[in-house]
Amino acid sequence: MKVVLATHNPHKIAEFQQILAMTRPDLEVVGYDGPEPVEDGVTFAENALLKARAAAAHTGLAAMADDSGICVDVLGGSPGIFSAYWAGQKKDAQANLDLLLDQLADIADPHRAAQFVSTIALVTPEGTEHTVAGVWPGRLAREAAGGGGFGYDPIFIPDGQDGPERSVGEFSDEEKQSQSHRARAFQALIPLLQVL
Repeated sequence: MKVVLATHNPHKIAEFQQILAMTRPDLEVVGYDGPEPVEDGVTFAENALLKARAAAAHTGLAAMADDSGICVDVLGGSPGIFSAYWAGQKKDAQANLDLLLDQLADIADPHRAAQFVSTIALVTPEGTEHTVAGVWPGRLAREAAGGGGFGYDPIFIPDGQDGPERSVGEFSDEEKQSQSHRARAFQALIPLLQVL
């Protein structure tokens, strides 16, 4: 069965395909080539629903959409829904990461708590809607490490690691996809996918 993923971000498509391969190999995630809606929601859930509704209406398929970001405690939960645009409208991942590190330069390690948050919306062509969320707690490093992942991965150190602490940028794809905020949200989504 095909489910359209409402994103033009190839990194997210690859992540969802890897997560599905581990959990629901019977589902095929297809990319979305339709128009992008204006993401004017003020929560991850609102923006995920906007994207999933647009993709379901455009394709006639059940659609999933992820809205996600990094939430830093000392910044009151920011960048949050503005994670992709933290350094401006260009969606420059390196500039976003550099700005966040600069803003936290004087913050001591015990106060660098953060979490990746993912909300996934599922919308059917008939109009049924669901949202689920996943949270991956951790803290922010003082400098980037590793060449894997994308976005803020090289500065995010997840809680609960066995062995030496590493950033997500140092994780293998398999490690990331089994633990990430998207994987956690997707686990909550699996029972809802059974009815498709």
